[in-house]
Amino acid sequence: MGPLARARKEWFIVGIVLVIASAKLAPSVGVKGGPLRPEITITYVAVSTIFFNSGLSLKTEELASALMHVKLHLFVQTFTLVFFPVAIWVLLRVLALTAINEWLLKGLLTVGCMPPPVSSAVILTKAVGGNEAAAIFNSAFGSFLGIVVTPMLLLVFLGSSSSVPFSSIFSQLFMTVVVPLIIGQVCRTFLRDWLERRKLPFGAVSSMVLLMIIYTTFCDTFSNPSIELDHLSLLYIILIIFSIQLTFMLLTFLLSTRKSSGFTAADSVAIMFCSTHKSLTLGIPMLKIVFEGYEHLSLISVPLLIYHPAQILLGSVLVPTIRAWMTTSQKALKMTKLQPV
Repeated sequence: MGPLARARKEWFIVGIVLVIASAKLAPSVGVKGGPLRPEITITYVAVSTIFFNSGLSLKTEELASALMHVKLHLFVQTFTLVFFPVAIWVLLRVLALTAINEWLLKGLLTVGCMPPPVSSAVILTKAVGGNEAAAIFNSAFGSFLGIVVTPMLLLVFLGSSSSVPFSSIFSQLFMTVVVPLIIGQVCRTFLRDWLERRKLPFGAVSSMVLLMIIYTTFCDTFSNPSIELDHLSLLYIILIIFSIQLTFMLLTFLLSTRKSSGFTAADSVAIMFCSTHKSLTLGIPMLKIVFEGYEHLSLISVPLLIYHPAQILLGSVLVPTIRAWMTTSQKALKMTKLQPV
């Protein structure tokens, strides 16, 4: 694959680099009170658009087949929204003793609080041949659960960094996240057949709006000369993120493949991806709401911006290996069943 084809395929990652560079060159355009008026266009319009789009695209009607696999869902959601943030919090007790930028470390903790993504875990599970229905269910259910749980986790572990009362934060979350999501789902019930025929680019729409949010977030940073990004700290964060992903993927693999677990090889694949992936699409808007007006918001956002491409890159690299393991496991299981008792 040539460089141009690769850039087209990974246009969102290229877009992140371009909007950050644009924010560096002209920060006054996207700051609060600037020409873009982000306090209205981003805080309300852009965030609501993302969640309306999510509600319109979530195929909750396909989740019935996976609904009864309670043990698997409980494992994924507990790992994602309980074990993950607590483990990162414990890790940061140690990392706080190092010279790594404290705001990047706080950003690492916000990654742990995020729900699973709507798409990447499903795509990788499907690519391997794992339990796609379970991946769809946990991605969708985790997104709904994250609307309530993630802001609470952020406030518990980090506290609100703005002067806005908690009641106002949750009120804004309800109006810009919950309501658009519900409206999107209601619209989907009436437009389902039309949406299936048209195959609208829901992912591309959300990604474009997300780039706008990222742009204005970094405009705030670059307009404040007192904030500097430590490049060595950034390198450490990248290494830590890849280490966390590999460690947690290995941990979920070991736990879900034990004989006593009761999970199939296909289940283990869905568990591995859904338990360790985190949502950038839902995460950035939530950070924007909970930490509105906070000068270090962009630094807190950096680990999540890194985690998103890292989980896709790592998952894509591991797909052939995981697929080979799953095929071998399924063959071994068939041979076991064929053997006479």
